[in-house]
Amino acid sequence: MPTTHHDAVELYYETFGAPADPTLLMVNGLGSQSINYDDEWCEMFAARGFRVIRFDNRDTGLSSKLDGTDYTLREMAGDAVAVLDANRVQRAHVMGVSMGGMIVQRFAIDHPDRLLSLTSVMSRTGEAGYGESSPEAFAVLTAKPAKSREEYVDNHIAAHAVYGSKAEWIDEQYLRDRAGRAFDRCFCPKGVARQAKAIRADGDRGAELRRLSVPTLVMHGDRDTLIDKSGGRRTAELIPDARYVEIAGMGHDYPRAVWNFWVDTWVDFVESIGAATT
Repeated sequence: MPTTHHDAVELYYETFGAPADPTLLMVNGLGSQSINYDDEWCEMFAARGFRVIRFDNRDTGLSSKLDGTDYTLREMAGDAVAVLDANRVQRAHVMGVSMGGMIVQRFAIDHPDRLLSLTSVMSRTGEAGYGESSPEAFAVLTAKPAKSREEYVDNHIAAHAVYGSKAEWIDEQYLRDRAGRAFDRCFCPKGVARQAKAIRADGDRGAELRRLSVPTLVMHGDRDTLIDKSGGRRTAELIPDARYVEIAGMGHDYPRAVWNFWVDTWVDFVESIGAATT
């Protein structure tokens, strides 16, 4: 079981593809485990010539649980650096989704020399008034944790009805199976609460994002009600020369129906900046 450490935090990670290929580090969102980046999806990036690394953020999955300890997105970005160090990767393409987008923004601010490119998906800058949740989505986000596996799975399906992609893209059985695997692997609602606290503490990154010079792709779904698409648009507005792609029909999720478009869009972006073989 491959692990590394950032100070006292143990971090579990997995890799796909050839070690000699340029690295894509994928960073998860709030309470999300590395397995949410489905094996098949990771293999799609690997088939296009990239070594994919996915890892469990602190307080999720098989990484350390930090009971009684607060931390910051800056420290979580440091976790991502530690995973690159463990794999002897000096510079990588870094992609983050939702809270993961916030983490990779902080990564780019604090560790610009470690990046080949930055991709922020369905995320926000931390500024008030951009990327806010709808009342219905916020209620789902802040609901009490499930008390059983069955309730956890049912809640996962109900959440997608509020902030997920269009109905024809939703494969309920696939979502149920994935939610069940996630529950069995790790259920740590207190860790989710600590991650949420780290998001709030990081605050407004707007001024720092304006100073970035890393090639940046920003993606967002037009049906996202958990983090409104204004969050993605604002991120692309602030980061110099960022490319913005809005995905019609996608909510705050990544259904199989968007995988091919997502991979194609990302690879086209990387090839356009000339960093695919750097």
